[in-house]
Amino acid sequence: MKKIFFLLITGLSFSVSHSQEVSDAVRYSQDNLTGTARFRALSGAFGAVGGDLSAITVNPAGSAIFNNNQVGITFSNESIKNNSNYFGTQTSDKENSFILNQAGGVFVFHDHNPNNKWKKIVLGASYENTNNFNNDVFSAGTNPTNSVDKYFLAYANGIPLADITGIPYRDQFYNEQQAYFGYKGYVINPVSDTGNNTQYITNVPAGGNYYHENEIYSRGYNSKLSFNIATSYDDRIYFGANLNAHITDYRRSTSFYEDNSNPLQPEETISSLRFNNDLYTYGNGFSFQLGAIAKVTEAFRLGIAYESNTWYELYDEVSQSLATTRQADGGQPINEFINPDVVNVYESYTLQTPGKFTFSGAYVFGKSGLISVDYSIKDYANTKYKPTSDLGFNGLNNDISNQLTSNGELRIGAEYKIQQLSLRGGYRFEGSPYKNGTTIGDLNSYSAGLGYSFGATKIDLAYSYLERKSNQGFFTTGFTDGANISSKLNNVTLSLLFEL
Repeated sequence: MKKIFFLLITGLSFSVSHSQEVSDAVRYSQDNLTGTARFRALSGAFGAVGGDLSAITVNPAGSAIFNNNQVGITFSNESIKNNSNYFGTQTSDKENSFILNQAGGVFVFHDHNPNNKWKKIVLGASYENTNNFNNDVFSAGTNPTNSVDKYFLAYANGIPLADITGIPYRDQFYNEQQAYFGYKGYVINPVSDTGNNTQYITNVPAGGNYYHENEIYSRGYNSKLSFNIATSYDDRIYFGANLNAHITDYRRSTSFYEDNSNPLQPEETISSLRFNNDLYTYGNGFSFQLGAIAKVTEAFRLGIAYESNTWYELYDEVSQSLATTRQADGGQPINEFINPDVVNVYESYTLQTPGKFTFSGAYVFGKSGLISVDYSIKDYANTKYKPTSDLGFNGLNNDISNQLTSNGELRIGAEYKIQQLSLRGGYRFEGSPYKNGTTIGDLNSYSAGLGYSFGATKIDLAYSYLERKSNQGFFTTGFTDGANISSKLNNVTLSLLFEL
């Protein structure tokens, strides 16, 4: 049975801040476009339209557009393909998921007093899978220059040898853990065998042309449960608010392989290795939203909405293992397998993701259709890990501030009705959250859909296509080379809606 170490707060100043990455902060700060099929078909451009169960997640005032009670449920089939280019070698991998995308309802309470201009109160509740983490990425190719030995050297240099070898596995210190793997796997050697040695050299033979494979398998979700209240004044101005509970469950397994055909010397013995890392992050969070919609004319509407920071309380569990093959002086291969059989369970920490403003406009052509535009602004540089004083997050927060930036998201949607049939389409653009624009690139998405009303029952179908490029290093320290990834996502969504 695996041993589990609960890391004391005294050790976390060295461990937690290094087990986190800027990309982790971005992962929980981003929302994928989910929701009802109608919402997806219009690429989420509903901030000034309302009258849709998922529109409430953009602008909570949107529920006050409803005239009747409505409940609905939505399912999606999502397929993502990742094409990788690592130093000219092309590989690909894909993953298919079937998920419960959305479920919820609104309940409308009318005030029929003609002297009261506050015409209705609407209460609503909805569940949405805001981000599906199911994804597979495989990269392979020959790196002409760098070996993964730089990862272990970056962590080991500066650490006394006695701190690496004195305890079989330094469960309280992340840096020492990485140095421990490199040392016990013979990837690195100390310059001196004395306990106070702090300098290390590689056992990987020089010469370049290192063959690499990197596999990333992730599973999980981010979900949001929203409780909504909204009202309308004279059927011209609509106000709303949401209280949101967030749940996240994320698992990622990575396996990095390296081998080389360079001549092996007695002091340079490593011919191949495989380094495995497993991360499990889970927790919950809280946020709120405020919004308003105004009918400037009967046809023209404007909307504004604010979504607060989300405050997550998260937990991490990490396990690692390393397998190496080296050549002894006699030429016989020797296999090493370093598996402490330990799961590090870290103290909880807080992640504050950035807030968002959304500005919207829509033109409604009576009962014939509509055109809608949303523009959202989110400053990813405001993402923060807390508490900085106890857990040593200052350095990571500085990296976030230096690497991330404010970005905009544009959503455009249109709908045209032919009696009971509705034809829909949309476009979405989201800028990169990174200042360099390449770690995660810009997003482009196109969507289309159909809807048919049977009166009190409606059925909607949507298709959306999304593409985005990225280039994230296989490791964030020492060895930071990575592959160029082109991700293409296809989604088919089906919604069933019932008026009560």
